[in-house]
Amino acid sequence: MNRHRILATCVLGWSALFLTGPVLAQSGPTAPPSEPMVFATEEQEASYQKLVRELRCTVCQNQNLIESNAPLASDLRRQISVMIKDGAQTDEVVEYMVARYGDFVLFRPPKNATTYLLWYGPGALMVIGLALLGWILWRRRSQVATAPLSVEEQQRLRRLLDDDEKGSS
Repeated sequence: MNRHRILATCVLGWSALFLTGPVLAQSGPTAPPSEPMVFATEEQEASYQKLVRELRCTVCQNQNLIESNAPLASDLRRQISVMIKDGAQTDEVVEYMVARYGDFVLFRPPKNATTYLLWYGPGALMVIGLALLGWILWRRRSQVATAPLSVEEQQRLRRLLDDDEKGSS
């Protein structure tokens, strides 16, 4: 019985973590870029802003490049600005970053054989956890006895209730 309570607590705890984790990860920027970037056109500026918000810092893991204070993020921001100023398209910059750092640099990695767990793992864990919780609750419910009280138990219950009423008046 105690084992089931511990297991249910663990399942609920992990479920809460998986549900609140994405909310906590949506925090705002922690720091501006280390140096202001100057571009020749607004299109280049827009492309740069899009890329630094869509690419992940490989050191900080849960921050994009604009939010990260890591030296590598600063280098990546600088590399992106140089590539954009040299006329590279957004897709070319993304391909360069993926070739150099892998799919991990993308906040939305492609769905392929190596990222199935990343895409479908949280949902699968949630389903497994809920199924396990339902199974535990079902077993607990089937183990509870629903037999009526015996005559002795009814008399004892009446005495306890009568004593309680006398004590509260």
